[in-house]
Amino acid sequence: MRILVVEDEAALSRQLASALADAGYAVDCATDGERADELVEIEQYDAIILDLGLPKIDGLTLLRRWREAGMSSPVLILTARASWHEKVQGIDVGADDYVAKPFRMEEVLARLRALIRRASGQLNPELRCGPLVLDARLSKVTVDGNSVRLTSHEFRVLSYLMHHRGRVVSQAELTEHIYAQDFNRDSNTVEVFIARLRRKVGAGIIETVRGLGYRIAS
Repeated sequence: MRILVVEDEAALSRQLASALADAGYAVDCATDGERADELVEIEQYDAIILDLGLPKIDGLTLLRRWREAGMSSPVLILTARASWHEKVQGIDVGADDYVAKPFRMEEVLARLRALIRRASGQLNPELRCGPLVLDARLSKVTVDGNSVRLTSHEFRVLSYLMHHRGRVVSQAELTEHIYAQDFNRDSNTVEVFIARLRRKVGAGIIETVRGLGYRIAS
């Protein structure tokens, strides 16, 4: 799963990016509104964390522009604790949730997980397919109750497929959602990750739909 962090405070941006990466996400960062707008034009994100007080283009203007253009990715806005009017404005122009500064990183991660689940139609925090269970809260995967050790990219591939159970996901789509923007992407490596995952979680879990991509049965 791929996240865009839009925050102009360098230290906070680094903290968010580090925590998200540790939780198994691919992360891109933008420090001003113009750069964020450029990234949203060319990249696909599963969720966006958006500070409202940005240089060049403010967060509310960005969010309004994105929603008017049809961008549907869930957006978690960051607001100053006392600025209740910012929270209201943010929700009104298309934010899905908000966190007030200062915040605990655990709250941001929990709200983000909930937004991603809802956006993909998943209600349970544990994603299940037969004996396979993926717990995004703990970045943990088990099969028949036994823990399965995955690399970060294997986890991202499995997480994306599990969040979109029942739908065929192409190699190109997986590539867009498992790598950060500055990573040298190679769609051929997706086949490698799929092969490794089948060895680790069971060959029958991930189905190949010839000429189209991969699917985990709903």
